[in-house]
Amino acid sequence: MDKSVKIIIATHKKYRMPEDKMYVPVHVGAEGKNDLGYTKDNSGENISLLNPSFCELTGLYWAWKNLDYDYLGLAHYRRHFSLKKRNDKWRSVLTYNELKPYLDKVRVFVPKKRKYYIETLYSHYDHTHYSEQLDTTREIIERMYPKYIKSYDKIMKQRYGYMFNMMIMSKDLMDDYCTWLFNILFELKKQLNMPELSNFQGRFYGRVSEIIFNVWLDYQLQGGKIKQSEVMELSCIHMEDINWLKKGTAFLKAKFFGKRYEGSF
Repeated sequence: MDKSVKIIIATHKKYRMPEDKMYVPVHVGAEGKNDLGYTKDNSGENISLLNPSFCELTGLYWAWKNLDYDYLGLAHYRRHFSLKKRNDKWRSVLTYNELKPYLDKVRVFVPKKRKYYIETLYSHYDHTHYSEQLDTTREIIERMYPKYIKSYDKIMKQRYGYMFNMMIMSKDLMDDYCTWLFNILFELKKQLNMPELSNFQGRFYGRVSEIIFNVWLDYQLQGGKIKQSEVMELSCIHMEDINWLKKGTAFLKAKFFGKRYEGSF
């Protein structure tokens, strides 16, 4: 039998969506908002109200708790997985037929590593956001999941990682990951509330998860629960142009002049 794959597309506005049936556009932070015509993240068991700080994770939580699937994934309205790049970006978006041959062999699909070269994951976060958020997360992991600390410290020193909270995983692994992730984030929310932050900087629970996904994955690989051959990197395509000059300038200002980010690029 064909395996069921559901990839939610987190969005907060109307946007062109892939036509493949494995995609489920999800209106994240839908509670109290105008209807976009997409599936809402405020039905069933949900954390929709946390969207201003948890970002696309309210969609992931909703899907984890409410959908039936063999594989579950997360993409963004303007950022998608791709296996074959074509001139037309929308024709380059990953399809079920492209993914299907790998489903019996691969348990985790991730976007290609994002490399920082002159920064570690920790130093980049420290320069662009607030390292207190990662430090408190480490304390929580040390208390709740002490076996993960070695992986945590290793990942923080890396100059690359799987980012964007994008992944496609088999149900058993997604259950394990989401249980682990949300236990940590809910505890972080109890311990670290920073109301003085701007709306942009206040989204830090979603940003912390980007980094600690790498911690969870490293621990599974080191412990043998996942084989390296069961992890596959896919290209990540951006549906909108990126201002690389603006992005690069902000990156250097953050590293050398301590100017934290206050917007996306």
